[in-house]
Amino acid sequence: MHMFTVAIVGTGFMGPAHTEALRRLGINVAGILGSSVEKSQRAAQELGIAKAYSTYDELLADEEIQSVHITSPNRYHFEQASRALLAGKHVHCEKPLAMTSAESGALVKLAQESRLMRPDLGGAGGLGAGVNYNMRFYPLNLEVRAMIQQGTLGEIISIRGSYVQDWLLYPTDYNWRVLGDEGGKLRAVADIGTHWLDLLQTISGLSVEAVMADLKTVHPIRQRPSGEVATFSGKMKPIEASESIQIETEDSAAVLLRFENGVHGSLWVSQVTAGRKNSLCYEIAGSKGTVAWNSEQPNELWIGYRNRPNQQLLRDPGLVSDAARRHISYPGGHNEGYDDSFKQSFKSFYDYLAAADFSVPEPFPTFVDGHNEIVLCEAILKSHQGQQWVEIP
Repeated sequence: MHMFTVAIVGTGFMGPAHTEALRRLGINVAGILGSSVEKSQRAAQELGIAKAYSTYDELLADEEIQSVHITSPNRYHFEQASRALLAGKHVHCEKPLAMTSAESGALVKLAQESRLMRPDLGGAGGLGAGVNYNMRFYPLNLEVRAMIQQGTLGEIISIRGSYVQDWLLYPTDYNWRVLGDEGGKLRAVADIGTHWLDLLQTISGLSVEAVMADLKTVHPIRQRPSGEVATFSGKMKPIEASESIQIETEDSAAVLLRFENGVHGSLWVSQVTAGRKNSLCYEIAGSKGTVAWNSEQPNELWIGYRNRPNQQLLRDPGLVSDAARRHISYPGGHNEGYDDSFKQSFKSFYDYLAAADFSVPEPFPTFVDGHNEIVLCEAILKSHQGQQWVEIP
């Protein structure tokens, strides 16, 4: 792979995950920026990164850096992504791309201008701008997409599924993501539900045309402890609640979906489902067969039939299509999982940049995809507030 030099923004849950995946691809992670000088220095030391930046200005001024991975809290994404593109850096941003569709729409326009008007940057076609919807890159999800494109399932009848976790089950569970001014007015849907929505639209080839949503805040009051709580880490520390805070973001959501071609669907999202650690599930039913997949068993795909025995496909490069095989690194029986999905997501991004042919479609989630997910989120919130179907503009 062409050698790129990358800087990471954010030292929480996602910063180290990006760093590890990039290094597995042989990409040089040269610097990192936290929310304070101390956090930058601590992360650089713990992760073995050479540079600990004091400010974002310092990072953008670093001529060695070609690409910026943004893993900071949601409210910083718009400004940081905008400034990185204007500074001539490729951008790979964690979802959501921005806090509002107005912001994400502006980022789409800026990304397009960076490609069309600055061909001297990043190869023949300008700058790359991607969003990390890594769930797309589990090989068996790519296999389902190939099956649907080949007509194996027949005409799609329905799509249903869920994305559930339990890390915010108790009122003493806390993280910056529960705050509307930090993460946005939607939380569970924007944080994990958009992964499901992006994935199912991508593999089915069907866009969501309308939504009907019902949101619920299970814990309208949560206890905020002293000090910062990293994502998913609360249950590993003693509870030291110090302040009661009002919560307006949702803990769970039920969403009816109307896809193209009259396909019906439904999505259940929850961050308060005991025992489910990080489970994205879906079932796609067609006129010839059905497929079902669960991210907690990502190397297994259930395939159902009416008139013959059902099947269970295990991830194996010798048993899948070329589309899935390109994103498998190990033989069958050697399981690949969450960290590998990051690696494959970033590989898709940097292989595309290295090829320097921006005339072909991007094989990775783009700023347009990130923008579309925010438009969906705003429609879901509007539907809940009005208790009515809302069409997607």
